[in-house]
Amino acid sequence: MTDARLATAISHWGDRFTAAGVEPADFRKVTTSIDSWSQWCEAWTAMAAEHEELGRRALTEGRSRSAGEHLAQAATCYHFGQFVFLDDIDQAEAAQASATRCLDDALVHLDPPGRKEEFDFEGVRLTGILRLPRGATGPFPTVLLIPGLDSSKAEFRRVEQSFLDRGVATFALDGPGQGESRAVMPMRADWEAPGGAALDHLARLAEVDAERLGIWGVSLGGYYAPRLASADARVRACIALAGPYTFGEANWDELPDLTRAAVRRFSGSATEEEAHRFALTLSLEGRAKSITCPLLIVFGKKDRLIPWADAARLAAEASGPVDLQMFEDGNHGCTNILYRHRPYAADWMARQLQAGA
Repeated sequence: MTDARLATAISHWGDRFTAAGVEPADFRKVTTSIDSWSQWCEAWTAMAAEHEELGRRALTEGRSRSAGEHLAQAATCYHFGQFVFLDDIDQAEAAQASATRCLDDALVHLDPPGRKEEFDFEGVRLTGILRLPRGATGPFPTVLLIPGLDSSKAEFRRVEQSFLDRGVATFALDGPGQGESRAVMPMRADWEAPGGAALDHLARLAEVDAERLGIWGVSLGGYYAPRLASADARVRACIALAGPYTFGEANWDELPDLTRAAVRRFSGSATEEEAHRFALTLSLEGRAKSITCPLLIVFGKKDRLIPWADAARLAAEASGPVDLQMFEDGNHGCTNILYRHRPYAADWMARQLQAGA
């Protein structure tokens, strides 16, 4: 009998994984080697370990660029092994720790290199990765990259590159309930608070132009980004990719079991009913009208998680200039048609922040 959770993961996540840089051959190798969801994290951890071993060997041989590539790839595979794996929390947390370790070790060897930044927020330390465009002089326009429910900064190398190539620095953040910050703080609805703290930190950095700050968010991060933009005038431009208007309002019961379980786990809810009540607080009701900066909304009508009407509603209620890119054939995150929106979004952000000016 087919494992329903595994079948759902394989059928829906292939585009997302390759969009984040996972090799298609690696995806096929892992997913054809297992027949149960319970094997998911272990199989991806084994794949990640292969990449990590190649990276460690490259380091000992002085091949630093290759080391960075291998270690960053390992981090991505470790991340995808644990991202909604709730069957064995200890196993998932070990994979998360490995993802953090590999990404930290990769940063200095990336092109352009990255730098880990930490800042205080409500008594805990949140972490992000700062990368600066190569061959240019700062301070730089900078875009804050915001993950979603199950994503983290380990997924963002290719997204980062699209902005870096256009002269825009990136700051990929693990916010509350995300990545390595998950251990210190659960997810929350009022993202103007942690997002504002991240902007405070960026504004203090000499390499960052505090007058040219943008934000980009994907999936639930596509809610966090406009929520932050609605409350912080420092945001000069906002991109919302596949974000909800109110999460779970129209389709909670139709969401995949893994998604509902992730909301429960990462929000610290005791029951699914409590998780649903929490999800309904993730809302732009009464806030969208306060978004006055330029707003780019990217959405696919074949999104299985978020109703496309949520994007249309946000576009109708925002008060500033809105560019709604709605794709008839786009899936969640439009990962099946990256070529149609990722370059456009990077160009749009660079133009709004006057990159190169």
